[in-house]
Amino acid sequence: MSDCLFCKIAAGEIPSTCVYEDELVYAFKDIDPQAPVHFLVIPKAHIPSAAAITPENSAVVAHAFEVIARLAKEQGLEGFRVVSNCGEQAGQSVFHLHFHVLSGRDMTWPPG
Repeated sequence: MSDCLFCKIAAGEIPSTCVYEDELVYAFKDIDPQAPVHFLVIPKAHIPSAAAITPENSAVVAHAFEVIARLAKEQGLEGFRVVSNCGEQAGQSVFHLHFHVLSGRDMTWPPG
């Protein structure tokens, strides 16, 4: 999608600090971290939110979680939180499916 911020980041059109990349997903550090460790994992294919996951695109979501587990292990994270906001009311501000991975501090509820 030509006007999507995360599509542009995944395509390398907007700079980011890459944590991981393969043919399906891109992971990068959050520009406004809410924890000592805070990165996002996004599919390279444009999926607007978790509400748009289908049998045709769900394999990339499973792959994203495999990448999250691998990155957490590589970074020695003892515990971490994975967050995906779905819809404006839930706090989604970029309408491209993404998973926030947060760690390095005690997590409270509500998050933040």
